[in-house]
Amino acid sequence: MSTDPYARLAELGLELPSVSPPKGSYVPAVRSGNLVYVSGQVPMVDGELIASGKVGADVSPSRAKELSRRCALAALAAIEEVAGLWNVVRVVKVLGFVASAEGFTGQSAVIDGASDILVAVFGAAGRHARSAVGVAELPLASIVQAVRRPVTDCAGFRF
Repeated sequence: MSTDPYARLAELGLELPSVSPPKGSYVPAVRSGNLVYVSGQVPMVDGELIASGKVGADVSPSRAKELSRRCALAALAAIEEVAGLWNVVRVVKVLGFVASAEGFTGQSAVIDGASDILVAVFGAAGRHARSAVGVAELPLASIVQAVRRPVTDCAGFRF
């Protein structure tokens, strides 16, 4: 990988959050061979959800996009914990969910917040296949659950 993810985070003025403890029977990320699977990430600070509601009713699409960026940073923190960002070769797939008010159809623009972070940090290796889905409810009444499954290809693990 030619882009230094740590340097890019610093250039962007971003810091990885601490990994939030799971709220159920799962782990934040799992490494299997050269792949890292990341669990659903909701916008948390110090283990607490920072916003709830539905996009298009309780929260604006621009605020939801910002929250989706936080989800991507949380996913990067989970990857850092199990594999290290330096080992990421490619982000393969992102699945984002948006708690949507009836009639809201801008899910893709909301999840762009997460996608934009991944591209900003990893460059071309951060470009990925993606699904953005509107749902009635999300865990903990979160507005967005982005980067639910960024399958990340890593090579040359140094453990």
